[in-house]
Amino acid sequence: MDPLGAPSQFVDVDTLPSWGNSCEEQLTTSDTAAETYQEETIRSPFLYNKDINGKVVLWKGDVALLNCTAIVNTSNESLTDKNPVSESIFMLAGPDLKEDLQKLRGCRTGEAKLTKGFNLAARFIIHTVGPKYKSRYRTAAESSLYSCYRNVLQLAKEQSMSSVGFCVINSAKRGYPLEDATHIALRTVRRFLEIHGETIEKVVFAVSELEEATYQKLLPLYFPRSLKEESCSLPHLPADIGNAEGEPVVPERQIRISEKPGAPEDNQEEEDEGLGVDLSFIGSHAFARMEGDIDKQRRLILQGQLSEAALQKQHQRNYNRWLCQARSEDLSDIASLKALYQTGVDNCGRTIMVVVGRNIPVTLIDMDKALLYFIHVMDHIAVKEYVLVYFHTLTSEYNHLDSDFLKKLYDVVDVKYKRNLKAVYFVHPTFRSKVSTWFFTTFSVSGLKDKIHHVDSLHQLFSAISPEQIDFPPFVLEYDARENGPYYTSYPPSPDL
Repeated sequence: MDPLGAPSQFVDVDTLPSWGNSCEEQLTTSDTAAETYQEETIRSPFLYNKDINGKVVLWKGDVALLNCTAIVNTSNESLTDKNPVSESIFMLAGPDLKEDLQKLRGCRTGEAKLTKGFNLAARFIIHTVGPKYKSRYRTAAESSLYSCYRNVLQLAKEQSMSSVGFCVINSAKRGYPLEDATHIALRTVRRFLEIHGETIEKVVFAVSELEEATYQKLLPLYFPRSLKEESCSLPHLPADIGNAEGEPVVPERQIRISEKPGAPEDNQEEEDEGLGVDLSFIGSHAFARMEGDIDKQRRLILQGQLSEAALQKQHQRNYNRWLCQARSEDLSDIASLKALYQTGVDNCGRTIMVVVGRNIPVTLIDMDKALLYFIHVMDHIAVKEYVLVYFHTLTSEYNHLDSDFLKKLYDVVDVKYKRNLKAVYFVHPTFRSKVSTWFFTTFSVSGLKDKIHHVDSLHQLFSAISPEQIDFPPFVLEYDARENGPYYTSYPPSPDL
């Protein structure tokens, strides 16, 4: 109550329900169930954590009304921006705030600067400047917005603040897509609380009615409130989930430095063997192979010294070397596995190639020869549109293709393979294979995810491919009949019968 007895307009953050308490019925998962879940499924990079969820609040309201240690103001570089958040803060803080801001002499994009809260309930105001968004400079905008949230939290940590109220930093005036910005905000806060959670008790996301739905949709991805919600959210995570601190990652600019290049990291016994150490590992690292610098190549492209056409020719030469080797080498042992073969055409008249996972003994064969065989068979197929049918039926851990091999195959093959591949039908997938496929198509390759269709039964497959057009391995038919019933039962009987 204020001195006149009227109710205060300010809101005490301690009275607001935390994000974890907004879904109590899911928080009753037993410890036994949790242990089973961890053993049998792939976990999200953002694990269910009850303590972290208890520190997070989603609140629909004006950030200027929060009674917490500090609130965040989003502004421009001269700290004079007029937006709904700033105007409310200035009105409630009083005239002393403008005078204090002049002493800061502005704030650069991505930085965070501190003033007193004056007449606000909050003791401090942290001012930050979000980036102007342009799609052609997306990477720079992502890095700047990450810096805004990270620098605010770092300042709060340095000043021993117990609670921080965030407005939505990316103002509509600056054109940042709300959903993209929300991903950055949530994952940055999540990673900070994982590392420095002991220094802060409460983080409030103060949102408007228009912003609330997006935050409600994305919060479970980064702050799952139960093991079930963690599992359900996993496939919806974006391709870029940042590094250990939530910072956006540009893969081609990462530098990986081995402590002892050329030596196996897990065999420390060889350290004392002097000249007897095996030097065969030299050349396996990117630096030893003298791989071209991606940024340098792009700079040369811009300077006209290395054209995109030249890069394509370089890739084509590399593929042709693989193709020549594939045509000259004896691959009969790989062919005898009958793991890859051509069959009929789908309902659109496109060639069908079948891959039988159970017939690939990954641990027993030379995978480079398997790659050569794939190129040998597919080179003339890929010149026209085609589809792949992959039978995952009854595969074991000895049949699962390593993601590094698949990435190598994807990088080696000619562009026609990718352009003319119209669909991949993944037959009889397991939950683990679905998650693995999602991770691979999200983080390792681009442009493939939309082409993959998980098919739980042959009935579903026949909506795209007539059963007469595929030569089925007998065990696939037996398995499907046992699990889903004979495939022909969904078709009307022949009038001759």
